[in-house]
Amino acid sequence: MLKVETPIEVRYQETDQMGVVYHANYLIWFEIGRTKFIEELGFSYTEMEEKEIVSPVVDANLSFKHPIRYGDRPKIETWLEEYDGIRSVYGYKIVNQDGKTAVTGTTKHVIVKKDSFRPLSLRKKFPDWHEAYSAALEGDQ
Repeated sequence: MLKVETPIEVRYQETDQMGVVYHANYLIWFEIGRTKFIEELGFSYTEMEEKEIVSPVVDANLSFKHPIRYGDRPKIETWLEEYDGIRSVYGYKIVNQDGKTAVTGTTKHVIVKKDSFRPLSLRKKFPDWHEAYSAALEGDQ
């Protein structure tokens, strides 16, 4: 299984009064990790968007284990947890500079036509993505 590690810089505005990263920012970090994962496979969301196709989040789960604070140097590890040709589930683990797990989670995505939000098959619409996702899931990347 392909896993991509991306360093994250904690910006002051991402923290709350306690100096802890505000919980909603982890979803942004998930997106950063997901984008890097896709780039590692040789693709980009821009390719989809040029064809009037987008990939919305249809489900998100986060589990908080340990706070990340301003000044920490976290990394996000991203992988493809599930893929069936239509739905893609990405897994995430955010660790601090000491390797301690801070947040884990998943996001589930589909692809849809931008104007109608009509669901599409990634397998049929982007066969090269399908092949790469299948290989990443099985560890052939």
